[in-house]
Amino acid sequence: MPCSRLGYCHQALLSTLESVSLMPDTQLSSTFYDQTCPNALRAIRTSIRQSISRERRMAASLIRLHFHDCFVQGCDASILLDKAATPTSERSAASNVSSVRGFELIDAAKSEVEKICTRVVSCEDILAVAASDTSIYVGGPSWAVKLGRRDSTSASRRLAESDLPRFTYNLDQLISNFARKGLSVRDMVALSGNKDHTPSAMHDASHFAIGYMTMGATLMLVLLVADAVTAPLLRIMEMKKGLLQSDRVLFNGGSTDSIVSEYSKNPSVFQSDFASALIKMGDIKPLTGQHGVIRRICSALN
Repeated sequence: MPCSRLGYCHQALLSTLESVSLMPDTQLSSTFYDQTCPNALRAIRTSIRQSISRERRMAASLIRLHFHDCFVQGCDASILLDKAATPTSERSAASNVSSVRGFELIDAAKSEVEKICTRVVSCEDILAVAASDTSIYVGGPSWAVKLGRRDSTSASRRLAESDLPRFTYNLDQLISNFARKGLSVRDMVALSGNKDHTPSAMHDASHFAIGYMTMGATLMLVLLVADAVTAPLLRIMEMKKGLLQSDRVLFNGGSTDSIVSEYSKNPSVFQSDFASALIKMGDIKPLTGQHGVIRRICSALN
């Protein structure tokens, strides 16, 4: 049926995209493992926090890993599969090579969980818990993690190449990219505002190689370097010194300028929106019920 108004058509398109990208989460619950593996969350958090205490930058890396997983095939731990498991490993995609890390931390947490309950807790849920807990651990936003996702038996480098946002995208392309995953413009700005681009890290070439390659490569509001909180990306964007085009377009005379300004002036609003966006991101096409598997080793197929 033809649309009589452009605004109506745009809203209808976004609603359709949301219904395609997000699946009902009626099977997901924060208490999912209370009966089957009651000590799972404690084991995950203990393992992850031990790792973060050795390298605090890893907090940003784990949130980034969660982002790169959910944007490809949905939140299904497909990014954790290495080349030995599948030749189409997402790790080899341009947006992930030399950019995404933290795989060994998830493997280590999974190993600890397997000691107390075998093949009960999915790698995807461990990744989701790790992302949330590391944010809390370094003083970032907190959110309730819904659990009950299962793991995929495949990965797609092709989808990783096409679905992850690129650092060369203009504002319209970024908005469209996030809308296809059921995420709003506000979600997009909140997630982008948690980038790992900070003045005190720019001197380190290895940090640049690890963290600054793609839009989705750098999630985290604050970067703790030598135990000192550095300036968030939002203020860098306001000074027009964003490192990437995809950063600059968020505060460059366009429709998202007001959101960036609001977040910069009201950090509590930003934190609330970021937490909300992470919850929505965790709902992107999860495998639940009889779909998917519980992988014993996160990097390998059973």
